[in-house]
Formats: sequence, C-alpha cells, structure tokens
Amino acid sequence: MTPSFASALIPLLRRVDAERAHRLAITALRLGFAGRDSTPDDPALQVRTLGLVFRNPIGLAAGFDKDAVALRGLRRVGFGLIEAGTVTPWPQPGNPRPRVFRLEADRAVINRYGLNNRGLAAYVARLAALPRGRVPVGANVGINKDGADPERDYPALIAAVAPHADYIVINVSSPNTPGLRDLQSEVRLAAILAAVQAVVPSRPPLLVKIAPDLPGGGLEAIVETAVRFGVDGLIISNTTVARPATLRSRSAGEAGGLSGAPLLTASTQLLARAYRLAAGRLVLIGCGGVSTGSDALQKIRAGAHLIQLYTAFSYGGPALIPRIKHELATALRAHGFRSVMDAVGVDA
Repeated sequence: MTPSFASALIPLLRRVDAERAHRLAITALRLGFAGRDSTPDDPALQVRTLGLVFRNPIGLAAGFDKDAVALRGLRRVGFGLIEAGTVTPWPQPGNPRPRVFRLEADRAVINRYGLNNRGLAAYVARLAALPRGRVPVGANVGINKDGADPERDYPALIAAVAPHADYIVINVSSPNTPGLRDLQSEVRLAAILAAVQAVVPSRPPLLVKIAPDLPGGGLEAIVETAVRFGVDGLIISNTTVARPATLRSRSAGEAGGLSGAPLLTASTQLLARAYRLAAGRLVLIGCGGVSTGSDALQKIRAGAHLIQLYTAFSYGGPALIPRIKHELATALRAHGFRSVMDAVGVDA
C-alpha cells in the first residue's frame, strides 16, 4: 500500500468519532498498512542539530503515538523525526469521554485527553525493542494527574528513557492536566531541571515543550532558565486554550487544547520571540498549525531548525508527508535558500 492510497481512506475514518478514528489509525500504522514513502529526501532538507542528522525537518509531534506502539510504521511514511508520548510514570486513563473533537471547518482539533497512556514500564519496553534507525525518535515525558512529585518524577522518567531515545522532551505545557502549566514558572522549572541535572548527568539532548499561552515575561524566564541548566532546546508550542474569534465549527466551545491551522500565527510569533531571546543558545522546534511546505518554511524563517505537526497528519494522512517535503524543498529554492539551515531565523 502507498501513502496516497492509505490517505484516500481518511474520509472513511471521519465517519466514526475522532478518538476511535485515532485508534484505528494507530492500528493501521502498527500493522504496516500506511504504506512507505520510497522517494529519497531532497538533500536541501537535511538538518544537522542536537548532535543528530535529520534527513528532513518534518516531524511528528507527541500525542499521536502516546505509547510508542506504531513507531516502525511511522518511520516508513517519510518523517524526519518522530516523538512518542507523553508517557507518565504510572498508567492513567485520562479524562472522561468524549475528549477529542474535530473542527473540520477550521482544520483544527480540540482535545482534552489528559495524558492517557499505559505507563512508563510498557513504553520503555517498546522503545528498547525498537532498532535505532535513520529517523530519530524522541521521548516526551510528563507527570501523572494524581500523586505526582515533579522533582522526583521527571528525573526518573528521563533516566528510564535515556538509553533508548535520541532526544527527550519535558512536557510542562499540556492544558489538560491540572497544575501542569504552572511548572513553566521560573522557580518550578528551575527546580525540575536542577533535579534532572543531579540525577541524570549523562543523557541525550533535552528539550522543554512550552505553551503558547504564556503570561507576560514568561518566555524570557523560560529561555534563561533553560540555558542556565543546560537544556538543549525548546519546542514551541503545545496546544492553546485560546479560542480565536474566527473559529466556525460547532465544537469550538469545547474545553481543552486547540491545535491545527488556527494556532499557526500565534505559535510562529512566539517562536520568533524565542529565537531572538535565545540568540543561538537553544535549538528551537516549531510546532503548531503546519500543514504545507509554506507553513514549514514560515516556521524555519522564524527560527526553527525542525518542524512538528500532528493535526494536519490526522486530516491528511501519510500522503501529507511526501507532499509537504516536496513543497518545502521547492519553496526553499524559490526564496533563494540552498538548504533548511540557510533559512533558519532570517525573519526573526
């Protein structure tokens, strides 16, 4: 099966509720039914950063494969990086259903999953069984809703996944776990990073994923705290709790994090600010609203070395990835750039 044929089946998935469609998509990927992108990546798309080589900058964001069950299938469809998780120390069911809503008129999704996952032990076992490959795999870690101790849990999570991940991401920005976003404050984030530094002195590259809804001065504090404690980069950004007035879909008022096209502008503006503040001290991954090569180039020009998407993949299926890579390579050349690296931050 080719990615195009697999994507042709996406309209069938929209006939069932969004969460069930997600489970069916994961099953199809796990069983190898999503096809393979066999087209070589354009050399202009190669990115060297975080001590790794990415054959292209288009990545899958955390939240799609929470339990690392479909990584082999996801590697075949053309991503340059894949992030599994968010995983928590103990299994948790997440929030009551329904908890994910398509906003088709807006090319968006609202979710309030609540970090549902099968827990760290099962996750690590699957990562350990996955051969290292040409597509780097990141591990996104978070804390349980109940009984959490961030200064204890994040170091333990990072120590457990470190031998098996190409990079690690600390999630302190999901809007669906009460109190999680409070960990982005300078004092709380510093305490977590200090604990990680003390317990896990040797690790793969470490990034922090932040929210687009930061209070005044919040971004500056995060950037300086990350640099002070040796964090390698930031992912900008997670979903938003804001609801733009332009939303047209019936489910626009549902609680949870909004992702997809309406997040593109705000997340890209935050990315550009972070690039200016970091001044070369952090690697930035742009996430939020990307569905075309033009969107990806916009993120890169704002300061991103790498890009992540999720909602567009859920709408477009596997055929989206080769298409967006072709569009990005074409856009780079049309704007006079020889490579992704030449375009990073030119508009910031």
